Amino acid sequence: MFSVTPIPAFSDNYIWVIASPDSNMVAVVDPGDEAPVLAYLEENNLQLTAILITHHHNDHTGGVEALKDRFKTPVYGPANSPFQGITHPLNDGDSIQLMGASVAIKAIPGHTLDHISYYSERHKPQLFCGDTLFLAGCGRLFEGTAKQMLNAMNYFASLPDDTEVYCTHEYSMANLSFAEAVEPNNDAIKNAIRRCAEQREQDQPTLPTSIAEEKLINPFMRTQHEDVVSAALGFSRASLSNEVEVFASIREWKNQF
Repeated sequence: MFSVTPIPAFSDNYIWVIASPDSNMVAVVDPGDEAPVLAYLEENNLQLTAILITHHHNDHTGGVEALKDRFKTPVYGPANSPFQGITHPLNDGDSIQLMGASVAIKAIPGHTLDHISYYSERHKPQLFCGDTLFLAGCGRLFEGTAKQMLNAMNYFASLPDDTEVYCTHEYSMANLSFAEAVEPNNDAIKNAIRRCAEQREQDQPTLPTSIAEEKLINPFMRTQHEDVVSAALGFSRASLSNEVEVFASIREWKNQF
């Protein structure tokens, strides 16, 4: 199990620092800004040895070049990415060795076409999923399709329930507000709202979440549930013939929420 620490960046990003016990070597995930990373490394006397990129958006890649130039680190990221700073391109089904652990690469297009996730099972499963899966939500479909994003949700649902989920934005309260609108009688959502509100009041991250919790609270992972289907029908005011159409309906509803 990696030790994982968030570095806040911009207004709501987290740059995840991955560390191994008894070592000062660390990796970072999606460093959109180099300044907070450099400050954290210096303050804690750490050495950057790898950079992991999930997709090309600038708030995930903006700090890569400065960090790569300073530390001469490999930059892992999707092989089909338009971002030019990747030194070690990765495809679906690949794996990398990170601090003695095997990390599996999964292509999860939808938010962007080049999006990948990183999954490690060492001692306790951990998932770094960028802007695809959020606590109680999913990323906007900027480049991909509802079918692609639903396939990603199905992949996440196949992971062990105790998988820790590290996404890149603090969107939890807004996502939970929408989830409650979709399923107003879902007690798990109400409990998550109370817990996350307390965490934010104390300026604490609401992350990581878990796959088990997402199966209970995330409408984008609950598109087969009767209440979610009913809510999607109510929003679309049209017949929905399959799960992809249900997903597309609630994603469009979230866009307007």
